[in-house]
Amino acid sequence: MAEAAMKTAEDSTRDSWSIAGETYSSRLIVGTGKYKDFEETALAIEASGAEIVTVAVRRVNVTNPNEPILMDFVDPKKYTYLPNTAGCFTGDEAVRTLRLAREAGGWDLVKLEVLGDRKTLYPDMIETLSAAELLIKEGFKVMVYCSDDVLLAKRLEDMGCVAIMPLGAPIGSGLGIQTPINIRLIVEQSNVPVLVDAGVGTASDAAVAMELGCDGVLMNTAIAEAKDPVLMAEAMKKAVQAGRLAYQAGRMPRKRYADPSSPVAGLI
Repeated sequence: MAEAAMKTAEDSTRDSWSIAGETYSSRLIVGTGKYKDFEETALAIEASGAEIVTVAVRRVNVTNPNEPILMDFVDPKKYTYLPNTAGCFTGDEAVRTLRLAREAGGWDLVKLEVLGDRKTLYPDMIETLSAAELLIKEGFKVMVYCSDDVLLAKRLEDMGCVAIMPLGAPIGSGLGIQTPINIRLIVEQSNVPVLVDAGVGTASDAAVAMELGCDGVLMNTAIAEAKDPVLMAEAMKKAVQAGRLAYQAGRMPRKRYADPSSPVAGLI
């Protein structure tokens, strides 16, 4: 009996999900920036169990063989590379960046983010909508970083984005999930994967995102800027698994008053 229960738990932990026709076991997506070197990047990614890694096309070397190149440490045959538009503040910049990424590596599955200002790094949703529409017309499969606006999230899905990625908190802030109600509403209305993108600071934040019903979590700074990135990557892996299991199990209802664990009838 115990062995069967353990097997069920392991199967639930590894339940798969799909994005743009591809199926994955890991629900954790990790970035490749901010590490001290590519070797640490590779070790952290391995510890995280991630199958998809984001690459900031404007910042990470993926084409110049005269300098250390990410592909030498993170095998693109083993991991799905997800080019992103980090550092782009206009839709035009983002579109040009992803066109270059497709030319360089043939990547069609991309992460679109268009930032509104350098202080908050919140998404500029007007520019994001226009860029997403153009990229989809050009055949890109767009995973989109967006605000936690429920109506705009639905509009992006209806437009054809393959994943909706609302921020949990500002990029790199480590503040955790600040608007769980909005995230949950986006999850409930969406027919494509929803992943919390930005704001995770520690393992409990990742678990909360998964308990809300998200299909996955994307993070970079929380791992890369930890005192021990490799150990934090392992913690995040387990947190995502635990949060997913808790969501599948269904939490107990919240109650205003105490409820005894043991029956009160028939007491000696």
